Amino acid sequence: MELKEPVRYSLPINQWPESDQPREKLMRYGAFKLTDSELLAIILRTGSGKMSALDLARTLLQMAGSLDKLARKSFDEIMAMNIKGIGTTKAVTVCATVQLARRLHADMAHPVRHAITSSQEIASIYIPKLQDLKKEVFMAVFLDTGNKIICDAIISEGTINGTSVTPREVFYEAIKYLAASLILVHNHPSGNILPSKEDKAITAKMVDAGKNMCISVMDHLIIGHNSYYSFADAGLID
Repeated sequence: MELKEPVRYSLPINQWPESDQPREKLMRYGAFKLTDSELLAIILRTGSGKMSALDLARTLLQMAGSLDKLARKSFDEIMAMNIKGIGTTKAVTVCATVQLARRLHADMAHPVRHAITSSQEIASIYIPKLQDLKKEVFMAVFLDTGNKIICDAIISEGTINGTSVTPREVFYEAIKYLAASLILVHNHPSGNILPSKEDKAITAKMVDAGKNMCISVMDHLIIGHNSYYSFADAGLID
């Protein structure tokens, strides 16, 4: 649904008609009726100088290019936009709000205590969490005997094009959580989901180590931009 941007006023928001004030509008009509800039204005809370919170929100969205592009920006990238009125507190608030939205999306996609039955279910959880990271993060997802997620853990964080991880680090965590099996997940900041030689080599090492530990490596997912690669689906894991 296309929402119409509200009328622009030269007055502070608290002097606008109540029907046009973002917070009052949300309380009266519901969040669904607010534009992206109005919702962002509520998150920003206050304006700066002659700019209202809604003006700041519009400027932030315009300079970012879109809501999606804003959501992909890190704290440092938002600060680097040098928007007067967007300081540390507002930049942190925007980043925290985006991260909460990603986690909510992941939780809604697959409730934690449901059994995992496909790579798509794991991907639906971790694509929102990992796809926009600027550096590579290697995680392990630990499952019980019913293929339900016990928890996950970040095993290693690297640079824009790589990270290092050993079976010892992964299976130390698996034993700690009494996992029956696990799924490996890492992102490619480039967006290219095809596995590298290093990805294939570490996966083979993990599978072999899992056999020795009686903890199965069920899959290894590479996360790209709204896409993923599954070693199991590709027939690279028995």
